[in-house]
Amino acid sequence: MPLPLILGIGAAIAGAAGIGGGVAGAVKMKEANDTMDLAKRHHEENISYFENQNKQATADMDSLGKKELEVLNSFNEFSELFEKIHNKPDFKEYKQGNVSIPAYNPEEIKEVSIGAGVLLGGIGGAAAGTAGGFAAAGATTAAVMALGTASTGTAIASLSGVAATNATLAALGGGAIAAGGGGMALGSTILGAATLGVGLMVGGIIFGFTGNALSSKADEAYSQVQKERDEVNKICAYLVELSTAANKYEKSITKVYAIYQKQLHALSYIIETLGKTDWNTFTPEEQLLTESTSLLVGLLYNMGKVELVLKSEDSNKCNTVNTEALDKSILSAETFLVTHRYTSIDFNWEEVKKNFYKTSVPATYYRWIHPLDCHNFDGKTLTLKAPTSEIAAFAKTHYDSMIKKQIKNLYNIDVEIKYGFVESAVNFL
Repeated sequence: MPLPLILGIGAAIAGAAGIGGGVAGAVKMKEANDTMDLAKRHHEENISYFENQNKQATADMDSLGKKELEVLNSFNEFSELFEKIHNKPDFKEYKQGNVSIPAYNPEEIKEVSIGAGVLLGGIGGAAAGTAGGFAAAGATTAAVMALGTASTGTAIASLSGVAATNATLAALGGGAIAAGGGGMALGSTILGAATLGVGLMVGGIIFGFTGNALSSKADEAYSQVQKERDEVNKICAYLVELSTAANKYEKSITKVYAIYQKQLHALSYIIETLGKTDWNTFTPEEQLLTESTSLLVGLLYNMGKVELVLKSEDSNKCNTVNTEALDKSILSAETFLVTHRYTSIDFNWEEVKKNFYKTSVPATYYRWIHPLDCHNFDGKTLTLKAPTSEIAAFAKTHYDSMIKKQIKNLYNIDVEIKYGFVESAVNFL
């Protein structure tokens, strides 16, 4: 083959190779750019998801914290009414089942109510999360006690707006150090710590990736964002759990508080309208009303002490919601209300069966327990209905104590059980 032709073919091949290499390079650059764009978009989605969940959790916790402060502040009215009653006995500590309420302490309750009023007046100028932080740390009661002294609390309570906020911060700071105090600066620090905001609620983990720029390498950036997403999902799962717990606990406190308000109104009528101030002139019903109202004060006071968040010892891990303490407090409140007939228990027979199933052999459960339906429950007696007399009799003989145990575990109540069966009508054994 002539040399010029060979050279021409070689040049053509080289040119084609150059074009091919350029095309391949362009494709890789586009893929890298697309990967970076995807990484950036996912990064923005991660941060947006976290910020929204954190905002919601903060709002829910603030709502709970403010409700607790409102409840504690309302004790002032009861305290003033209670002081007007002469010759009244000392109300002892209440203990029954899983419910324990300390003896009524008038000085402590008065300080709590003053302190709560101080914080309610000054908290408006504090950052979002402040009220929720007190609730999260179980510090609402402790904080208001620190501000509830006559010399400090009364003075701050007379202020408003920025002045009240500044005085509250200064009082918190002064109360934190025995000698000299720390003033507003320390007060701000205490409030900041109490908020349990991003830094304490989720630890430092969020800042590890939100504070750094994405890698300039596309594949590395994409991998980084995927790890970020996993961490954000963990954090947001915690924040959702925290929101759920806050809403659940606020609902329980609100329920008790509504009953307390009715009792307080009735007590006010007896003392202010009827003019009764001597315990010896109170009817047995009026005495019972007074004592039960003081117990409701103690119950609500205890609920303000519950620590919602357990701080993680590892700053790279989320805190945990104190579910056990919350559920115990809610159960105590519900038990007290049912025991004193303020409300009926929210009994769910299907929930009892579900728990029974977890501890029994499936074949046995489906033959003898599953067919049982709740015919009636009046708070003391549970009437179960079976499709046949054989099932009713067998359940009564072999499973009565086990069913009662499941109900005791779930609702902390003792019940009697009647067993019925259906033929042409409901019959009872």
